[in-house]
Amino acid sequence: MSDYPVLVHTAIDAHDCRGLAEFYREFLGLHYRDRDKPPTDGSPDEADWIVLLDDNGNRVVTVQKKEGTTAPTWPSEAVPMQMHMDFAVPTLEDLERHRERAEKLGARLLYDRTHVRDAPLYVLADPAGHPFCLLV
Repeated sequence: MSDYPVLVHTAIDAHDCRGLAEFYREFLGLHYRDRDKPPTDGSPDEADWIVLLDDNGNRVVTVQKKEGTTAPTWPSEAVPMQMHMDFAVPTLEDLERHRERAEKLGARLLYDRTHVRDAPLYVLADPAGHPFCLLV
């Protein structure tokens, strides 16, 4: 047994629980836990806690429905960022490809630091407004 707690997953609040889960599912190549799959029988999607897994079955991201959530206004501190995630890619070409993918999935570009040769990155906001970084 470890002497330290183990991170189970990162939970993100969102008004649109399924919408944000879909963004991270497609962006990161994850899949739903069996009981969190969207309904296919025409019944309403009442999900308020969705767990996304990697190919090994490990929890990666969880999205929970939160009606009172206000999107961060980064870089302004008017509504501060409560957390953010960093995603690494191996090359500048991958950086561009994944930025474009993220934007097609509903992310928006907040900051471009690709001109810094030794630490290029993009700061984007997911569809719920949570900032995240793509970096080489």
